[in-house]
Amino acid sequence: MRIKPGKNKSSYNKRITVNLLIRASEVRVLTERGEMVGLMSRDEALAKAREADKDLVLINEKANPPIVKIIDLAKYKYQEQQKRTQGRKKARAQGLKEVRFTPFMSDGDFNSRLKKVTTFLKKGDKVRLTLLFKGRAITKKEFGFNIFERVIENTKEYSTVEVVPKLMGKKLLAQLMPIPSRVQAKKGIINEKN
Repeated sequence: MRIKPGKNKSSYNKRITVNLLIRASEVRVLTERGEMVGLMSRDEALAKAREADKDLVLINEKANPPIVKIIDLAKYKYQEQQKRTQGRKKARAQGLKEVRFTPFMSDGDFNSRLKKVTTFLKKGDKVRLTLLFKGRAITKKEFGFNIFERVIENTKEYSTVEVVPKLMGKKLLAQLMPIPSRVQAKKGIINEKN
């Protein structure tokens, strides 16, 4: 079977060991809620699972003895999918967004990009500001620094400067980081005391 580039083979078919496919003679059994039942033979655990009209699913085969759970297989698969989804959400939680500026921009362009920067910061993303000097514009570096000063001044309520504006070749760079308490308050995580 040929796998497309960038795809991980293990994500296609993560095997779940269930019921008679569990090879260990002795297992540590958990209930559906995660409560410990105790140590028992695989056959006893299978009998308990069948009695409850559920499956015996291998959770951790590397433990000694292996850990199994009495749970409906479809429910277990659903729970695992939810865990993966939550993991991806957390990984994406704080991204790095980039907003590009030019040294000589109109107020309308500046305001629309400033609005983007503010939106990203309110969502909890870090923002990298970039400004490229083209041609002879490099002789007027102060215009670029002024643009960044205006952005920093207008977003100081939501952010702190993580990387101060610095010139790297023909590119001016800076990075803003959201203030955590502001982001949490915006998302409703921090409750005000009455």
